[in-house]
Amino acid sequence: MWKVARFVASNVRSSSQRRFLSAAAIPGACIVHKRGADILHDPWFNKDTGFPLTERDRLGLRGLLPPRVISFEQQYDRFMESYRSLEKNTQGQPYSVVSLAKWRILNRLHDRNETLYYRVLIDNIKDFAPIIYTPTVGLVCQNYSGLFRRPRGMYFSAKDKGEMMSMIYNWPGQQVDMIVLTDGSRILGLGDLGVQGIGIPIGKLDMYVAAAGINPQRILPIMLDVGTNNQKLLEDPLYLGLRQPRLEGEEYLSIVDEFMEAVHTRWPKAIVQFEDFQMKWAFETLQRYRKRFCMFNDDVQGTAGVALAGLLGTVRAQGRPLSDFVNQKIVVVGAGSAGLGVLTMAIQALSRMSGNNEMVAKNQCYLLDKDGLITKERKNLDPAAAPFAKDIKDVEGLREGASLLEVVKKLKPHVLLGLSGVGGIFNEPVLKAMRESDSPKPAIFSMSNPTMNAECNAADAFKHAGPNIVFASGSPFENVDLGNGKVGHVNQANNMYLFPGIGLGTLLSGAHFITDGMLQAAAECLASYITDEEIQKGILYPSIDSIRHITAEVGAAVVQAAVEEDLAEGHGDVGPRELKHMSKEETVAYVMQNMWFPVYSPLVHEK
Repeated sequence: MWKVARFVASNVRSSSQRRFLSAAAIPGACIVHKRGADILHDPWFNKDTGFPLTERDRLGLRGLLPPRVISFEQQYDRFMESYRSLEKNTQGQPYSVVSLAKWRILNRLHDRNETLYYRVLIDNIKDFAPIIYTPTVGLVCQNYSGLFRRPRGMYFSAKDKGEMMSMIYNWPGQQVDMIVLTDGSRILGLGDLGVQGIGIPIGKLDMYVAAAGINPQRILPIMLDVGTNNQKLLEDPLYLGLRQPRLEGEEYLSIVDEFMEAVHTRWPKAIVQFEDFQMKWAFETLQRYRKRFCMFNDDVQGTAGVALAGLLGTVRAQGRPLSDFVNQKIVVVGAGSAGLGVLTMAIQALSRMSGNNEMVAKNQCYLLDKDGLITKERKNLDPAAAPFAKDIKDVEGLREGASLLEVVKKLKPHVLLGLSGVGGIFNEPVLKAMRESDSPKPAIFSMSNPTMNAECNAADAFKHAGPNIVFASGSPFENVDLGNGKVGHVNQANNMYLFPGIGLGTLLSGAHFITDGMLQAAAECLASYITDEEIQKGILYPSIDSIRHITAEVGAAVVQAAVEEDLAEGHGDVGPRELKHMSKEETVAYVMQNMWFPVYSPLVHEK
């Protein structure tokens, strides 16, 4: 049904201004094999009252719709009027009530008319991203069994062992480019939500369509249900998943192995994004599959890339050259998959800047978990955290398990970065201790999601740590009024700035694997996107209003990195030779030209 949108790509970038020029979609006729009510019940083809009379005749729709034809623009305006009316009518009600009401009205549109849904999402991404993605998606997952109305995506369970190779062919789409997969074991900071975690892949893929222009007929959200250890869910009569404890060990891995083989047998070029797996399986599956399949883990690698972009921006905000990054003392609170992923990528960048001296790089980074500072004296040290454990002699004045407050007071870090999932852990004493940082502009990254799990909120950070900080969070917060006309800028350090570009760039490069070099290129591209003027104001990340242009640039950086590593095999009519000879501007234009844009296409019936 869909025809790829064509984008004007002149003047894609200058040092003083970045502009995403308007989309000029070219609709092409689409062959459909349905007629009558079957078309109206298919959200991929349904135009509601927008079917012109000629189409109503040839598709057997006469009499099945009210006689008046409503244009796409009128349908759009009608929906937005309903949405604004909902906003007005729910003012003053609890946050959870309002957020779920907004999610429901968008979900109803998604169920009925995908073209219109994605158009309102793209045009209003700043307002709607918090509803279909972070933070409302957490509420949706918590309540998913009660919210469930119709299936979206696919569900593979432990009961399907031995059947997955045939099951994968039940999906009606002939081609799938992008898959987001979860096992529901660590949904945001909410823990094990079992099958209800399907809300995460759905929300992530909506962002892929909105931000990267991935064709919605070629996306597939997947839930891998291996049971749950959440007793509350097991006792819930509405729970839709397997009522059994989670599989572990080789039993678990055999299920994931079978799934990955099935997916890549049917769609060898599909990219699989692993999402919200608990730490032990996040790292295990990443190492197990990254050199066999085209896949990445967003919690480990996407979060790390966004954090690295923010860390590099922090150096610029201090008025220092990027080479000074090697002198930044970084304290990471949270030794889960995200925290360890951030440390891994930060150390890779520090090592590269210090002449590939990994020891120098590691000396700048400190890791804490729920038991405090991690050193090599730690009993039962987690193998995943072991590479980041400190020799006690290298942290003079600090002990194994030293508290966060002790660490901040002693080290006076340049950056305090939270991925702990513990709401409020950056309390008033900790924030006040950051006033004594060795940096003239210390950075506080409160990155845990959803909002209630944030290490601190923006208002407290500027109040207690002082107005001269750089602040970033995983969930959205309002900018802070500092008085005298000054603003404390809130930067949403959200993976949405990177994962769409990583996926799109990998797809268009034709690479079979996603390497560290491709991920580093994505992070460094995002870091360079902000102007010096914006950086001096404390702005580390661009406005989400520019998300399609950001994604185009990040995607182009990924394509070029794949070319440099001799991994690019091309996509469609564009081969590796053409990719190799593209300039940076031409690569950005190539990425833009391959972004899908929602318009109604003429439908032609064929038996």
